[in-house]
Amino acid sequence: MIESTLTQLERVLWDPRIEAVGGPVHFAVRVLRYPFALMRDAASGEGQLTLRAMSLVYTTLLSLVPLLAFSFSILKAFDFHTRIKPLLQKFLEPLGENKAAELTEQIWGYVDKVSGTVLGSVGLLVLVYTVVSMVQKVEESFNYVWQVERPRSLGRRFSEYLTVILIGPILIVFALGITASIANSTLVKELEAIEPFGTTIVFMGKVTPYAVVIFVFSFLYAFVPNTPVRLKSALVGGVTGGVLWASAGVIFARFVVASTKYVAIYSAFGIVLVALIWLYLNWLILLLGSQIAFYHQHPEYLRSGRRRVHLQNAAREHIALMVMFLIGKDYRQPGKRWKLKTLATHLNVPRNVLETVVRDLERHGLLVATESEQLIPGRDTDCIPIAEILQATRYKKDPAELDLFVSVPSVLEVTREAEKAVAAQFKHKTLKSLVEEKPVADPDITTPTPRPHKEAS
Repeated sequence: MIESTLTQLERVLWDPRIEAVGGPVHFAVRVLRYPFALMRDAASGEGQLTLRAMSLVYTTLLSLVPLLAFSFSILKAFDFHTRIKPLLQKFLEPLGENKAAELTEQIWGYVDKVSGTVLGSVGLLVLVYTVVSMVQKVEESFNYVWQVERPRSLGRRFSEYLTVILIGPILIVFALGITASIANSTLVKELEAIEPFGTTIVFMGKVTPYAVVIFVFSFLYAFVPNTPVRLKSALVGGVTGGVLWASAGVIFARFVVASTKYVAIYSAFGIVLVALIWLYLNWLILLLGSQIAFYHQHPEYLRSGRRRVHLQNAAREHIALMVMFLIGKDYRQPGKRWKLKTLATHLNVPRNVLETVVRDLERHGLLVATESEQLIPGRDTDCIPIAEILQATRYKKDPAELDLFVSVPSVLEVTREAEKAVAAQFKHKTLKSLVEEKPVADPDITTPTPRPHKEAS
């Protein structure tokens, strides 16, 4: 039933008639595509977001105390170490005030033991390895969301991970410390008595912690994936993740209050179970925000997600002709060059699907990729027959490979006659004639307004 409902929603949200309507309706539908994609990815077995969030919960349990001890040692040098404990309790507040305080004390007891123990060189290496392993696990999950197959090298992992682990806690505590100092200053106290400054200051005081969360989320989305992430996309994901995190905290706090009977049944294990659920929700929200950032930067994946789209020959031929048409048309215009990324966005085709078609065209010498990944025609547009473009998408190697299969002469003859008919139909038509041909309007076909061509940064 869920799969059927998602299929119906997909048809409505990507109805071609909506593209032609434009205006507020088109904008609203485009916005609704994002929550639809999140629901589909969370419900889909292929998305694996929930499984990865569970895996990160397990990793967190192993590395939470070493990470806090590591941060404690760093912040102690700046006399900021006393501020970690209130931050930890603030994070656990949705568990309930008493439970948050109790769990914070227990965790802090472990941190004190680790921080106050002489670990030695081997113990210190194990501590650093545990912290780095956690960040590596987060990177793997983010790379999965961004469909990046190649992780950072071993050297980059240690250098970049340790840089973030060293600087991150200092920046967060420093930002919150400055905010608290400003809020307690004499000038701010005097302004609070004057309206509308008083209301504004109170509002800013409530909003600031969430702004810090949004900043941290945005930084993670921009830095952790092993691929270039646009700042705007990271910020969109950060705002989404921050809003979801704040909303989940309020809802979860009410859930904890309403489920006191169930917690009582589990006795001492109740606080542990509730903490595990809260950790799971936090990691899931972090991954969902990263998914939003990915879809904002790559909107062509909104419809398919991680599904492997298998195109039929007719669709492959149509996409190949569109690719060659766009590249051939803009090739002679100064400053206009297409890349795989801009083509995928313009044609609203997932990049991994478009890549297979482009690779076939390159293999047949119809396209060439430059050093800057720009795509240009493999030869003069007047020397590229339309029949050859169609043939490149239908055959990986050579039509003669049909002779390798078991067949009968009559069936094989029909296949060859079909190939000859296609070649004869487009015998005198080249890519140049296709580009220069004036389009003929078909009253039975509604053509959506094309998106403008934007060069990739």
